[in-house]
Amino acid sequence: MLPFLAQAAPNANGLLTVPSQYNATETVELIEKTVTDKGMTVFGVVDHQKAAQDNGLTMPAATVVLFGSPKVGTPIMIEHPTIAIDLPLKALVWEDKAGKVFVSLNQAEFLGNRHEVPQELSQKLAGAEKLLSNTVSAAK
Repeated sequence: MLPFLAQAAPNANGLLTVPSQYNATETVELIEKTVTDKGMTVFGVVDHQKAAQDNGLTMPAATVVLFGSPKVGTPIMIEHPTIAIDLPLKALVWEDKAGKVFVSLNQAEFLGNRHEVPQELSQKLAGAEKLLSNTVSAAK
């Protein structure tokens, strides 16, 4: 196991949560830059906190970045169509009540098992999981 994953908290539902060394805005920006620098596409950003504020509600930061690589995901979706419900990949940047920022991701192994994708194909998704975990866990 990689050192940064020792701090991560995977759980039975396939969610991997990694503490970020950055504030929520910086974390979202860093994820967007990191995935585009690696040739992936940012398909969208959903800012739940802003939506809440627009409706007179308050909540801590919670932003979902949808990203991926059609060159990787499309062949997997062709062979295993139900994985399209979980693609593109998503990174949730969220802040707890104490102001600590985390990034939560679906684990590639979990997605592979969920959609009966052979391990060699689901491992192609694992690269993004490792990339983002490394990125947000890195020291400033």
